[in-house]
Amino acid sequence: MGRVIRTGDTPASRRHQYLRSCAEVLHLLAKRAHFDDEARDMVAFFVFNLRGIAQTIEESAQSWENRGYWRKAESLRENWRWTRTAADELERLIRQDRWEAIPSVLLRLMPHFQHITVASITRNADWWCGALKALLRSTTTS
Repeated sequence: MGRVIRTGDTPASRRHQYLRSCAEVLHLLAKRAHFDDEARDMVAFFVFNLRGIAQTIEESAQSWENRGYWRKAESLRENWRWTRTAADELERLIRQDRWEAIPSVLLRLMPHFQHITVASITRNADWWCGALKALLRSTTTS
């Protein structure tokens, strides 16, 4: 019997999905004048996606380390460290109810998503509905 190779679910493909979700949420949030309940859910959804990106980076780095490419693994972690830092900062602001400080953080993050073209929105409110409640319920901050 031959080896079973999973071709669809790789850290890189999941990372691309998370990046696409973040880009779409940033695009939608840029059109809003204030943080209503849906926008707050979007920001929490954004935090979960940033954490997802960080997780895929760790998986990829671990694969490189297993092959003996520890410099490449560390370089990868260093290049994507901003995801974990940004997720922690946004979560802290959400938990402190400092919504007025969030737009400046999101603006700082926009250059990381410039390479993604958002021609049409493929995610809808079902994707982020309840994300704020889930984030506030979670006790672990990465």
